[in-house]
Amino acid sequence: MLKPSYPLETARLLLRPFTMDDLDALYSFHSRPDVARFLYWDARTREETRAALKNKIGWAELREGGDALNIGAELRETGALVGDLTLFWRSAEHRQGEIGFVFHPDHHGRGLATEASREILRLGFEDLGLHRIYGRCDARNTPSARLMERLGMRREAHHVENEIFKGEWSDELVYAMLRREWNPTAQPPDA
Repeated sequence: MLKPSYPLETARLLLRPFTMDDLDALYSFHSRPDVARFLYWDARTREETRAALKNKIGWAELREGGDALNIGAELRETGALVGDLTLFWRSAEHRQGEIGFVFHPDHHGRGLATEASREILRLGFEDLGLHRIYGRCDARNTPSARLMERLGMRREAHHVENEIFKGEWSDELVYAMLRREWNPTAQPPDA
């Protein structure tokens, strides 16, 4: 079980559970086609974002394998919600997790997603005791692949045309890291 002591603090961010007050900020990036391009959902309407947010609010802790932890990333300086992170507890028996991240494009290129994702990895390895955490992305999603590389995750697979994604065959990349490879003191380059 994992119930983080919120807010989780990084140098520039506060990571915290979502609230209904986040609707406008979440909608500001979940509604964008460029954000949803490589996600399993299309750009969301305000009502679709509200429904997704209601689910996220209920996922503030991990009780058992199969659960998901959803965390909002806000700028410490301004309080603006800029990111949406998920830690999926894929298997309790095999101590496996998966990381996911979506950040507002207005905040890309500043290393914020890397900073927040490092904290999610820390939660998974140190607080939940996971053995392996992986991340997946469409092979065309170069920014996500680079982020996982900056985190120190190794590319384990390139699945060629492994699924029909939004009407076309798509390749998928899989990155992963083991607990013994996790280095909490490593300072990744900004990007």
